Amino acid sequence: RIFLLGIGFFTLCFLMTSLGGQFSAKRLGDSPFTIRTEVMGALESRGVLRRMSDMLEMLMKRMDILARLENSTDFHKGGGARFPLDRFQPPAGLMETIQAIAQNVSDIAIKVDQILRNSLLNGKVMDGRRDQCEVPRDPKYPDCAGKVEWMRARWTSDPCYAFFGVDGTECSFLIYLSEVEWFCPPLPWRNRTAALPSSPPLPRVQAAFRSDMAHLLELIGTGKESLSFMKKRIRHLAQQWLRAARRLEQKLKGQQRDQKHILIHIGFLTEESGDVFSPRVLKGGPLGEMVQWADILAALFLLGHSLRVTVSLKELQSHLGVPPGRGNCPLTSPLPFDLIYTDYHGLQQMKQHMGLSFKKYRCRVRVIDTFGTEPAYNHEEYATLRGYRTNWGYWNLQPTQFMTMFPHTPDNSFMGFVSEELNRTERQFIKSNKVSSMAVVYGKEASIWKGKEKFLAILNKYMEIHGTVYYETQRPPEVPAFVKNHGLLPQHEFQQLLRKAKLFIGFGFPYEGPAPLEAIANGCVFLQARFNPPHSSLNHEFFRGKPTSREVSSQHPYAEDFIGKPHVWTVDYNNSEEFEAAVKTIMRTQVDPYLPYEYTCEGMLERIHAYIQHQDFCTTTSSPLPPKAKSPAMQSLPSPLALAPNATHLVWSPSASRDPQAWPPVDSLQVWVSDTRHACTETCRRHGLVCEPTFFRFLNKKEVFLQLSITCDSTEYEMNHLYPAVAENVHECYLQKEPLLFSCAGYNTKYRRLCPCRDYRKGQVALCRDCL
Repeated sequence: RIFLLGIGFFTLCFLMTSLGGQFSAKRLGDSPFTIRTEVMGALESRGVLRRMSDMLEMLMKRMDILARLENSTDFHKGGGARFPLDRFQPPAGLMETIQAIAQNVSDIAIKVDQILRNSLLNGKVMDGRRDQCEVPRDPKYPDCAGKVEWMRARWTSDPCYAFFGVDGTECSFLIYLSEVEWFCPPLPWRNRTAALPSSPPLPRVQAAFRSDMAHLLELIGTGKESLSFMKKRIRHLAQQWLRAARRLEQKLKGQQRDQKHILIHIGFLTEESGDVFSPRVLKGGPLGEMVQWADILAALFLLGHSLRVTVSLKELQSHLGVPPGRGNCPLTSPLPFDLIYTDYHGLQQMKQHMGLSFKKYRCRVRVIDTFGTEPAYNHEEYATLRGYRTNWGYWNLQPTQFMTMFPHTPDNSFMGFVSEELNRTERQFIKSNKVSSMAVVYGKEASIWKGKEKFLAILNKYMEIHGTVYYETQRPPEVPAFVKNHGLLPQHEFQQLLRKAKLFIGFGFPYEGPAPLEAIANGCVFLQARFNPPHSSLNHEFFRGKPTSREVSSQHPYAEDFIGKPHVWTVDYNNSEEFEAAVKTIMRTQVDPYLPYEYTCEGMLERIHAYIQHQDFCTTTSSPLPPKAKSPAMQSLPSPLALAPNATHLVWSPSASRDPQAWPPVDSLQVWVSDTRHACTETCRRHGLVCEPTFFRFLNKKEVFLQLSITCDSTEYEMNHLYPAVAENVHECYLQKEPLLFSCAGYNTKYRRLCPCRDYRKGQVALCRDCL
């Protein structure tokens, strides 16, 4: 019985695998070349069925021989060497049952043969149809013929084409190019289900503020020191985050917020990018990027959005739906994420593996970019022609899709990070326990201390100097013997050191890190070097290759420009007298702990909430058109701007209409004309405002020059990141031809630029007064 059961089970499994492909290949909508593939597999199955029938017949003959052997030999009657041949004696009816099975298998083989013949016949008809395919000449698809020609020559260059059914025939090319990609029109003979009336989209799940961080720690995962560092930081600041979330929830007063599906891919931590950060976490390496990513994760999670976190290329491919191959084909299904937060490494990985889908979905990407990317470097054609091309630019994204650590580049969005806040008791304790003669040096790597003996000797005359330089066995020789080096400290111990110290001193590097803000928040005065000339990609190796021409006037420009004295002192370190005088003054100056609102947990939550609610880079906006391309109606539209009462600048006219969906609101706009030596960034700052690049589209009109009483003998549309602008000495006016080149950054002594400025919330430069 067991034998019969095994034979039956084997037969059933075989039939399911052999015939299942035949029926599945008939599904509506499958491509014709799928049927061919299944048929070829079933031809082999038919031979296996025949062999199975032959084996059953052979088994029946051998059992018959065994039965006759039992009756004709005395071998099994031996004494101690009894061989149990009697157990092979077939029971009654076994021979008949095996014969029946063999007959059934034979019948099945005949039926399969009939199915295969019909399938092959249909396949020949389909092959004939495929051979008849011609490349359509449709003016709506001008690239179709060229793409087919490319496919003929290169379709085997990537296995992803075969994955989508391309097999080298004309029709498979056209099916792929019309149904997977979008370069050719749909083929009329393709089977297509009737288009059902589209049902209204289901209401989006509403985002709700979360009150527990435990699930976020699970999402981040394990296996890297960098991930452990981020999780420790999130745990340490958890209570501050939760209190801030409750305050923002009350401030928004039940405002409806759709829950977004967000992918966070930290590209610089992937093995493919080298992951140089994780091994250095415990050795004093740079932690600024990991601080920022930890805070981004915490903010997005607390705002109630659905997150997926990846730090490997394999996970990225899985979440995106990347087909097997080398990355030339689109994704296998629509992108399941509303937003993707990544960095330059992750951006490169996505472009490499998403094929054409990258261009389709890149409007959903947000790039965490520490130092910023200016429009001149972002526009590929312009960067190539004008010498702005670097290893990190030319992505043709909207410049505000890049998100920076500090608000130094208004063309980009300011993402930021958070510093720990002090309660009233902690602030009072710090004020009463400060040691006025204690200094801590900013720099955990020994190389930063090299060549700084002169400054340290002057500082040592007045203060006890402490360092936190990493070392394994011996004291680093770069650190003088009079410095008390604590080695690399855990974050909470470093905070305690800052709460005692009076001075936190920088030696010029690292640039724009989080530590100076932490020191100021703990009641320290930050002393830093002034750079003369300013450091930039033109004169300093560190900035060379970065997609920005920004001139850095000190180690920490944000601290210099947005905080300033008495908390921040910026002096010329090459002037020993100025340096010494600053140290003595700082020792006598009393300062309270100070933290800008935009670097608190609530400030960051407020900012990211506003970005998610209002920034939409997937809705196309109309580009500025040259005058010849404009209709008479467009030319006659009055300017929405009006001269301010004091006649110094333009504002939004009270009589002009307002788009309630516009963000930032147009009421915050002011138009100022720059000096020849100032970029729009500096021009707006001098008027207590901030440059707002999204408003350039309202300035990019000839009428605006007239409203500002600027004489234009000629007006031209050109690609230049300084336009709109006027060359006053020759009365030539220029308007911007390419919207991606609207830029707050940049100046030229030849031009005075038209600058769009706006107001901002106190302590929150990223948002205008009515932006929340």
